[in-house]
Amino acid sequence: MNTKLTLTIEPTIIEKAKKYAKNKGRSLSYIIENYLKVITKEDDPESIELTPIVKSLQGSFTAPKNFDIKKELAKRLKEKYL
Repeated sequence: MNTKLTLTIEPTIIEKAKKYAKNKGRSLSYIIENYLKVITKEDDPESIELTPIVKSLQGSFTAPKNFDIKKELAKRLKEKYL
């Protein structure tokens, strides 16, 4: 079920957004709803959709338990640039 939402936005922004939506073949409501879905997904790591390539790589590497990614990255960058 959808609920109506009232927003206060500068008129010039509204006009640009309407043109953008029209050029994309979408409604402004659809674009705003999907934008809100994207920015609220960040709070829920389980809801992130993986691409087929990333899915195929899952489980292909197992790091040692004492592996420190930050330390390893710093080491590699130091070797590369210093």
